[in-house]
Amino acid sequence: MLFDYSKTDPSQNYKLMSQTIIPRPIAWIVTEDEDIINVAPFSYFTGLSSKPPTVIVSIGHKSDGTPKDTLANIRKQRKCTVCMVVPEHMRMMHYSSKEISSHKSEAEEFNIPLKSMVDGFPPIIEGTPSAFFCELYKEVELPGSKTIPLILEIKRQFVDDESIVDIERLRVRFEPLARVGRYYTTLVEDLTPPKIP
Repeated sequence: MLFDYSKTDPSQNYKLMSQTIIPRPIAWIVTEDEDIINVAPFSYFTGLSSKPPTVIVSIGHKSDGTPKDTLANIRKQRKCTVCMVVPEHMRMMHYSSKEISSHKSEAEEFNIPLKSMVDGFPPIIEGTPSAFFCELYKEVELPGSKTIPLILEIKRQFVDDESIVDIERLRVRFEPLARVGRYYTTLVEDLTPPKIP
């Protein structure tokens, strides 16, 4: 079946994209403003470039049409911490996707433990295997879109010692949680690429 995106509506496009561009890693983003820590997951997220070292994440709006707290905080503070998610975090991460008041912290509301690590950046989520300390590089204008793509420049990266399997070759290994459609998933099998003749 061939889908013509000029004839399908955005909700159909989302269903198609979110189930076929897979698996999408989850950016569990920590921001702060006026001592309120905001924690929220986003699955329209991926690496963009290694020079400059950047990732891109698309962030939507609240049900009332105002920017989500993550978007508002990054626009204002220009900094965030992006944590990778493991299966043990699934419940807390999922709960943190709930829309709550800007004056409340998801970390407090859902008992998400945090740990300060890099001065000038929001804390990491305890137990994350890796976190990126990022500054806003560029906001991408996407006319007609309900989501705002943000290019974030990585300034520092934390990798848990247990996730580094070979320090000399910088080999990192952990079980990431990803999104496929409405469901969460993990990578279940490694396949070694064949030698090219």
